[in-house]
Amino acid sequence: MAGLVQRTARSIDEMWRSVWHDSSRGEKLVVAVFLLVTGLAIPVVPIVWLARLVAY
Repeated sequence: MAGLVQRTARSIDEMWRSVWHDSSRGEKLVVAVFLLVTGLAIPVVPIVWLARLVAY
């Protein structure tokens, strides 16, 4: 079970990095505004932070 949690956390971390680190400034701005407008920033950001802690 711990392996599944860690693999899931790594997948979330890799997805976040591919979306966030490989994007231009404009694309990052669009993603950030979308998350804030839809209210998804509240649940998404802590999940990503937690996944990064578990992944490594």
